[in-house]
Amino acid sequence: MRDLKIPDQRHPEKAHRPDQPQPKKPAWIRVKAPTSEGYRQTARIIREHKLVTVCEEAGCPNAGECWAQGHATMMIMGEICTRGCTFCNIATGKPQALDAFEPGRVADAVAKLGLAHVVVTSVDRDDLDDGGAAHFAQTIRAIRHRAPGTTIEVLTPDFLKCPPSALETVVAARPDVFNHNLETVPGLYAEVRPGARYFHSLRLLQRVKELDATIFTKSGLMVGLGEEPAAVRQVMDDMRAADVDFLTIGQYLQPTPKHHAVARFVPPEEFAAFQAAAYAKGFLMVSATPLTRSSYHAGEDFARLRAARLAKVAGA
Repeated sequence: MRDLKIPDQRHPEKAHRPDQPQPKKPAWIRVKAPTSEGYRQTARIIREHKLVTVCEEAGCPNAGECWAQGHATMMIMGEICTRGCTFCNIATGKPQALDAFEPGRVADAVAKLGLAHVVVTSVDRDDLDDGGAAHFAQTIRAIRHRAPGTTIEVLTPDFLKCPPSALETVVAARPDVFNHNLETVPGLYAEVRPGARYFHSLRLLQRVKELDATIFTKSGLMVGLGEEPAAVRQVMDDMRAADVDFLTIGQYLQPTPKHHAVARFVPPEEFAAFQAAAYAKGFLMVSATPLTRSSYHAGEDFARLRAARLAKVAGA
């Protein structure tokens, strides 16, 4: 994986920020370095198809485990984002033109990896009129053609500067799961997601259900940024009011000293309490652990949900 310790090269927009202390991680956060043959095989397939993964770009702590199992979250539309969120390790700047052959390469990699479920995400592309919606749709269609048995989850940008037709384009391609992360509580948006708007993101998720009620919707939060637990529970209520089906909650980890500081490491028992509260509020599927990320175990979780639904229908 690339070196993630040089923020001035990848994050020029953060160079003016004072260094933030990086506290020592507790035992429940630490993970082993990737060494397995399965990891190396996944890496070879990713390299052969000239693909970008959010696993690498965001420095995900679960990459070793996921890649060992042949799972990787594909990141389309390049590796340069037009936003500068203070929590994110993806480079900010002026992106290159879209690669028209990328959807096919993603589909070929999904087929070669034999994925039962794939997560496709992207950088923010505010430079494009549709925010990259058509590229998402093309990627979904290519995977359907090349790997028809694979279920597809998209983790999209907010399409904040786009016409309504952008979201409609993605929904019309009919992914199985539409994911858009709220990331944090509304009171921290100005600092953590300065280019985003909380209620716009919430409305985006609600609009997906209005366009196609058969698509599952999903969103995620980071904790440890300075939020209060009561604010997290309020976001859960907001999500349920928007008919969001799935929720993920994980610990924020600071990529470099120039990124937003870790306010605290939330202990596992608080994650368990969040998970119990979320299920009580009506979410169909919840993952809340320190190492939870949007796509962590997404395929296994989705498969279990589908199996439970099929069993319920069969028994009705």
